Amino acid sequence: MDQLIATLDEYLVKKAPFQLPDSVKELLVKFGPWISIVLLVLLVPILLLALGVGTILMPFGGVGYATGFGLSAIFAIVQIVLLAMALPGLFARKKSAWMLMFYEQLIGFVGSLVSGSVVGAIIGTLIGLYLLFQLRAKYVN
Repeated sequence: MDQLIATLDEYLVKKAPFQLPDSVKELLVKFGPWISIVLLVLLVPILLLALGVGTILMPFGGVGYATGFGLSAIFAIVQIVLLAMALPGLFARKKSAWMLMFYEQLIGFVGSLVSGSVVGAIIGTLIGLYLLFQLRAKYVN
């Protein structure tokens, strides 16, 4: 994992054609946890609704639908749990919280690939990892 982080740091920070200004980084680190709380509050009811509706419709969707929907739901739940676990550390600017966000990005990438969204997975993960690695230096302890 350290080799992957070192490689991504090389290309997304050191060799990146555009660096975020320090003022933007500071704003993102300061308000990012609050934005995450708002997203969690909005995502949890939507996920619960999707799980309920998906469960009701599973008998009519066949095996392929049930398997794909189940995997997508599992990946979404894992992402939400990782984000919730990272919140206290994000406020305290801890490196461990940054690592949880990194894992959340990787889980999201795999989840998108499993659901068949290859282009979306690549673009979304590149944007997410770029922002994450640009902010990495702000999480020190």
